[in-house]
Amino acid sequence: MRIGVDLGGSKIELIAIDEAGGERLRRRIATPQGDYAATVEAVATLVEDAERSLACGPCALGIGTPGSLSRLGGVMRNANSTCLNGRALLADLQLRLRRPLQMANDANCFAISEATDGAGAGAATVFGVILGTGVGGGLVVNGRLLEGANAIAGEWGHNPLPAPAGADLPLPPCYCGRHGCVETYLSGPALSADHRRHGGTATDPAAIAHAAAHGDAACNATLARYEERLARALATVINIFDPEVIVLGGGLSRIDRLYARVPRLWGAHVFSDHIATRLLPAHHGDASGVRGAAWLNP
Repeated sequence: MRIGVDLGGSKIELIAIDEAGGERLRRRIATPQGDYAATVEAVATLVEDAERSLACGPCALGIGTPGSLSRLGGVMRNANSTCLNGRALLADLQLRLRRPLQMANDANCFAISEATDGAGAGAATVFGVILGTGVGGGLVVNGRLLEGANAIAGEWGHNPLPAPAGADLPLPPCYCGRHGCVETYLSGPALSADHRRHGGTATDPAAIAHAAAHGDAACNATLARYEERLARALATVINIFDPEVIVLGGGLSRIDRLYARVPRLWGAHVFSDHIATRLLPAHHGDASGVRGAAWLNP
């Protein structure tokens, strides 16, 4: 039995799966807001209660988190749940639960989920993409997560958007302190902001997509700009990593037209005469992150 926990800013979700990937249990609780000690205790209690319900001994356990562990001191960094930053979350959970466990960024968990038994199953190389409130990614090679020398492999959201011009300018500021990051163009808030800059009134990405599908010219133009930018950004990933499959997750992954239009656009930016990379929606949807946490243990 495997247990995965997705530690989010507003909720903590747990799933238990068997070795075939079958779901045995799922639970969700609210995240203690801004309270690190209470968050550690909430995760531990959720795991212990699940194991009692399943009548199983200590299970293989993985935790998906916002942000990531720094290689310097093993503390959390870059988490939007700011009470985690600078804290030794992995060590504290291992001490509280009295066992080793695996921990990875939530985008990495998404990638390993979709590479293991999702849309990228069977592919040797998979890039998992989160397009939501932020933009993140994870790389999986031959079924194993690639973390990199600095534990930032796949973090494409804070690379610059390639070849900005025209409507891409001026470069929008990013919370990381730079300008023109991929996230400032391809996140949900970025899509809404771009629509407003061009005179649109619908602000929710789902509403923009719905209106575009029903003939709204301004919304269609906003999505066309988004698709072209996404194509440029993914082409850079293809040029460097050359994945067999790119899987999209997050709220914007539900825009169906992306899967036909973006691959038609990225060819102009990929250094190849033939592109076999497939662009696919997540098979497990919103459950991919917590399932990936469960699959972290080899």
